[in-house]
Amino acid sequence: MEINVDTTILVLSIMLLTGVLATKFSIRLGMPSLILFLGAGLLLNNYIYFENAGLAQLIGIFALIIILFDGGTQTKWKDIKPIAGAAGSLATAGVLITSFVTGAAAVYIFGFSWLEGLLLGAIVGSTDAAAVFSILGNKNIKKKITSTLEAESGTNDPMAVFLTIIFIDLIQVPDTSIWGAVGSFFVEMGLGLITGFLLGKLTVWVINKIDLDSSGLYPVLALSFAIFSYSFTALIGGSGLLAVYVMAVYVGNSDLMYRFSILRFNEGFGWMMQILMFMMLGLLAFPSQLLSVAWKGILLSIILMFIARPIGVFISMIGMNYDLKEKTFISWAGLKGAVPIVLATYPLLAGVENSDIIFNAVFFVVIISALIQGSTLSGVGSYLKLAGDARNRSIGELELINLGKTETEIVEVTLGEDSPITGRELNDIDFPKDTIIVTIARGDEVITPTGNSVMQAFDTVYVLTKKDERKEVRKLLTSKGTEKAKTS
Repeated sequence: MEINVDTTILVLSIMLLTGVLATKFSIRLGMPSLILFLGAGLLLNNYIYFENAGLAQLIGIFALIIILFDGGTQTKWKDIKPIAGAAGSLATAGVLITSFVTGAAAVYIFGFSWLEGLLLGAIVGSTDAAAVFSILGNKNIKKKITSTLEAESGTNDPMAVFLTIIFIDLIQVPDTSIWGAVGSFFVEMGLGLITGFLLGKLTVWVINKIDLDSSGLYPVLALSFAIFSYSFTALIGGSGLLAVYVMAVYVGNSDLMYRFSILRFNEGFGWMMQILMFMMLGLLAFPSQLLSVAWKGILLSIILMFIARPIGVFISMIGMNYDLKEKTFISWAGLKGAVPIVLATYPLLAGVENSDIIFNAVFFVVIISALIQGSTLSGVGSYLKLAGDARNRSIGELELINLGKTETEIVEVTLGEDSPITGRELNDIDFPKDTIIVTIARGDEVITPTGNSVMQAFDTVYVLTKKDERKEVRKLLTSKGTEKAKTS
C-alpha cells in the first residue's frame, strides 16, 4: 500500500499536539498523562489502521533509550548510593517473585498453560521507568523513597526482558537450557554495568574536550552516545537498557560542559517520545478485543497491585532499612507503562499461541495500573505521612543565554548548609577575576545580586566565569559532599 507522506506527517503532528494538550488536562484531572496518550491512540484507532508490531517495538525501544537517558542524567548518585542494595534487590528478586505470582494467577484466570501464564507474569512484572520518572517527578515524596523507585525502574528492565525471552524460548523450544539462560543473564548484567560505566566516562571526556562549531550539537552528541551505548552493548551480548541507565547516571553526576542545554534537550525529546510511543501503542490495540478480556484484565490487575507486587517487595526487601509504611508505598508505586507493552510485542512477533490475548491483557493491566496507582500516589503518600522536605523539590528553571563558542560559560551551583560562602556577603567573597554572580534563585524567587547580598543555604547561584576557572569557582562555592554543580 502506497504511503501518503503528507498525510503521515499530518497524523504525526496531530498526535504530538494532542499529546501536549493532554498533559495539561491530565494535571487538572489528577491522572497520569500516559492514560490520555493511550486514550488518544485508541481514539485514532477508529480512523487509522495500524498493526505493525515490529515498528511499534522499534519505536518503543528507541523511546525507552531516550527516557532512561533523561531520567539517569537527572539522578543524583549521592541519593541512590545509600539505597543501591534495596533497588538492586527489587530490580531482580522483586521482579522475579512478582512475575511468578502474577503468572500463577494468569494460569487460572485465562486458562493458559503454565509457560504462557508465566510469560504474561514476566511481561508485567517490572516497574516501568517512563511511568515512574514522569509521575514521581511531580510528587513531594521522601527522597529515599523516590530514589529507590527511580533506581529500581531504571535497572529492572534486564530481568523483565530475560524472563520474557526465556519463557518464549521454553514455549517454542521445550528443551531450552534454563541454567544456560541464567548464566547468560548474569553475563548480560555484568556487560551492561561495565560498558555503561566505560561509555559514560568516554561520553564525558568527549563532550568536555571536543570543540564543536555549534553549541546545539552537544545535546545531539550526548544522545548519540546513549543510543550507541544501547546498540553496542546489545550487540556484544549485554543489557543495552541497563548500559544506557548506568551511562546516563555517570554523565549526569560528572562535570559536564553545556549541561543545561543537554538536560533541557533530553527533557523535551523525552516527552515527545513518550507521547509518540504511548499513542502508537494505543493504535496497536483494538477496543473490541480489549473488551473481550476486560474482566479478566481487571482481576489480574487487582492481584498484581494488591498481592503479587507487595509479596515481591516485602520478600526482596527483608533486612533492608525500610519501615512498614515505606515498603507499603513502594508496593503501591509499582507502576506499569511502556515496558510491559513493548515486551508484549515480543510474543506477537515470535508467533506464540495466545499472543493476542497476552497483548490485550497487558494493555489492560497498564491502563488500570496508571489510572488507579498513578492517580493515587500523592494521596497514599500523604496518608502514610511520607511527604518529603519541600526544599528537595525542583525550583523553577532559568533559561540561560547560550554563550556559543566563547571562552566563558554559566555555572549553576546549589549551596549546601556547609558551603564556604553560606552566610557571607558577596562583597566578602574573593571570586576569580572576571567572575560574577549573574542571579540567585531562592525558593520561588529570583534575586538580582548586589554586593550586600547574603548567601543562604540551598540558594542556587548562576555564575558567569571563564571555562578554565570552572573548577576553582566550584571549589569556592561548595564543600565536599554538597556539590551540585551544573554547567550550562
